[in-house]
Amino acid sequence: MSRRVEKPWGHELIWAHTDRYVGKILHIKAGQALSLQFHEQKDETIFVLSGKLRFEHGPSEDEALTETVLEEGEAFHITPRYIHRMIGETDCDILEVSTPELDDVVRLEDRYGRVK
Repeated sequence: MSRRVEKPWGHELIWAHTDRYVGKILHIKAGQALSLQFHEQKDETIFVLSGKLRFEHGPSEDEALTETVLEEGEAFHITPRYIHRMIGETDCDILEVSTPELDDVVRLEDRYGRVK
């Protein structure tokens, strides 16, 4: 039932996907980064299972982003339209639970050249 999706920054393991919620484990390689992004509808919470994550976040593109280092056992709630990016300080595994809108990604920057 689970499925692995390869990403340029590592991979994600989608272990639950229903019409009401999604559960994933994101494996982010040290030094790699997800897009600077936001979601129109998707609401998610991340939890660091292992490793250390640099989390850049803020309410809008017009304001400077805050950098927060999240370590094992720490969590962060990401509401719709909240700008964020995850960067692996070390190899890390992140548990993500969210609403089911998997394609709801608005990329503002992406070091791998992805536009959606």
